[in-house]
Amino acid sequence: MTYARHRRRTAWAMLFSLAAGLAQAQDTPRPPVADTGEARPLEAPVDTRPVKDKFWLAPTWLEDGQIEAPANYRVIRRQMTYVSPIDNTEITGFLFRPAGDGRYPAVLFAHGRRGLDPLAARLAIRLAARGFVVLAPDLYQSRLIEPMPVKHDPMLDSDIGAGIDALLKLPDVSTSAACLVSHTRGGYYTLRAAVAGDRQGKSVACYVSYYPHWQDPNLGEPDQVYRFAPEVERLKVPALVFVGEFEQYQRRRSIEEGVRALKRLGRQVRLVIYPGVGRGFDFRAAEVRTFADDLAAKDAAQRTGTFLAETLKAYAK
Repeated sequence: MTYARHRRRTAWAMLFSLAAGLAQAQDTPRPPVADTGEARPLEAPVDTRPVKDKFWLAPTWLEDGQIEAPANYRVIRRQMTYVSPIDNTEITGFLFRPAGDGRYPAVLFAHGRRGLDPLAARLAIRLAARGFVVLAPDLYQSRLIEPMPVKHDPMLDSDIGAGIDALLKLPDVSTSAACLVSHTRGGYYTLRAAVAGDRQGKSVACYVSYYPHWQDPNLGEPDQVYRFAPEVERLKVPALVFVGEFEQYQRRRSIEEGVRALKRLGRQVRLVIYPGVGRGFDFRAAEVRTFADDLAAKDAAQRTGTFLAETLKAYAK
């Protein structure tokens, strides 16, 4: 064999070997370059549940491009006080309502651990802007409790109940019952007021809460992480709950398990989990607010307004 022929054969052998190696590489998945697992295996996540179960899909939007216009009202506020009859404590707060004349359905807003500061008050304003008379009691200031309390004062549950009674007596309220809206620990206050106060279907028409604390704050760690309050399973009025995907584990777990229990009992409840947001997406300050926060908060505000209006129709007076 001449030297030239030997070089040609060697070249062809190398070429075939390279081709075989490429073919094998295409058939065999490449090992991941990272030393930890990926959180998102798909470039475009999918939701394959039946279309009929995708409550958020609006045919008028999907097929015809029409976007539902939200109700918008200019909001006015005034201070309001009422007495909690359990110990005759005067509870102060604000009443928010659409400007001008007219009567509107009743909503009570319960703040969380941060108290009724300007960021939390925005949530009550958003409710009134949808067309409701909204009472937002300042529970902590009324009882000289510092913001961010660790322990729970059961008196606050009674203060919420007294607030419902005071709200429904106002002449500019158009319903015989109120819906309760809250966030964080306010979700426990309103849960107790509705269930333990025996107000469901009477003075309380529905329950809405953003990432509610569904456990007695005075209980220990195992109860906080692994259990939800017994009042949850006794919640019978229609309920709507919002949570961010990145909510604290111990909170999200109790919420999901509580909603699961309610669904097993056949109750009308919906849990909305917003992707890409965490705790505080509804009230975070502009300095740290994300695009996803705003998308989630606006959607939740509009869904809440629709839910409240539809539920309170049955309580018109």
